[in-house]
Amino acid sequence: MQNLFDDKKAQECQSDLDLRVYTSNLLGQSDELVLHGGGNTSVKSKVDGEDILFVKGSGWDLVSIKAEGFAPVKLDTLLEMAKLEKLSDSEMVSGQKAAMIDSSAPNPSVEAILHALIPFKFVDHTHADAIVTISNSKTGKESIKKLFPNFLIVDYVMPGFILAHTIYKLTQGIDWKTLDGIILHNHGIFTFDEDAKASYEKMIDAVTLGEEFLDENAILEISSEFNSTKCDMSKITEAISELKGYSVSLNINQTPLANHYASQENLRELASRGVLTPEHIIRTKRIPLIMEDTDLEAGLQRYMDSYKEYFDTFATDEIMLNAAPNYMVIKNIGVISFGKNKKEAAIVNDIVEHTMKAVLRADKLGGYESISLKDSFEMEYWELEQAKLKK
Repeated sequence: MQNLFDDKKAQECQSDLDLRVYTSNLLGQSDELVLHGGGNTSVKSKVDGEDILFVKGSGWDLVSIKAEGFAPVKLDTLLEMAKLEKLSDSEMVSGQKAAMIDSSAPNPSVEAILHALIPFKFVDHTHADAIVTISNSKTGKESIKKLFPNFLIVDYVMPGFILAHTIYKLTQGIDWKTLDGIILHNHGIFTFDEDAKASYEKMIDAVTLGEEFLDENAILEISSEFNSTKCDMSKITEAISELKGYSVSLNINQTPLANHYASQENLRELASRGVLTPEHIIRTKRIPLIMEDTDLEAGLQRYMDSYKEYFDTFATDEIMLNAAPNYMVIKNIGVISFGKNKKEAAIVNDIVEHTMKAVLRADKLGGYESISLKDSFEMEYWELEQAKLKK
């Protein structure tokens, strides 16, 4: 993982928030750290003598975020929230909104309370591929513990208040100075420091360690040849558009990686293991349509029946989203992602690219395991995640 920090550029920053913007942009430049709105960062500062947390606004991309993309929230209010035994999403959102010193700023990240809890000036959070790939393997807990002995390691729990309160309880009486960071299984990694450069470099160093572990233990051998096999894209476009209720754009991926993935003997099982990191589910759904024959209509019907069964199993008072797939894997051909436009289809493809590689590498570590069906449903139907798509 390349360290992009430039001391000269950092010295040009005039404030804590300027530095926060600079290192956030650095994190966002690497797809191996964050993708399309993923991750979040913060800085603690003072405004008119009051402690304020400037935290990434929900839905902003780290690669392009500017000062106005950070929500300024009263630190004390967030710290009091962390102590509560229960806090609904609506209560959390309204409480954070009321504690903002600028009502025109974006809504704070769903991880704002956790950022407040961490008693360091700068806090960085990414969904680094290397970390999540190792964590999502069947030997992940053992490997993560061995690789990162000075990190607080937390089993998967729902992001937002539940995660923040869990860490609040885990860290009572702990000496934070003994921690190099936090790793959230199946989710991502936090690093922190009083210095922006140090926090950023802790992230780079930790992810590099994970990458080196994968390079030694999970090498992928993929042919460099591209697959040029054709299939009837007009038929796919027409069928998906009808089910979605709008004209879809396709992103056709027949790269060596996609071809290798689609050519696996156990494709149906392989491609049904779930997302790389929880927030991806709002873009991709939990699994794709997997086509091992040419009967598209039957394949789509099976997919939608299965999705409805998944919904009925876990739904309480939710309204079912469109049951059509957001991408498909065609045996021995490649991957096709769908979107309302070319940009949206490309975003889905980006996420799928990273997921395919992670699944294949995790198999070298004993097998790939994502979050459970129930946890997947809760993330897919979490209104705070769905709100990101509307932005």
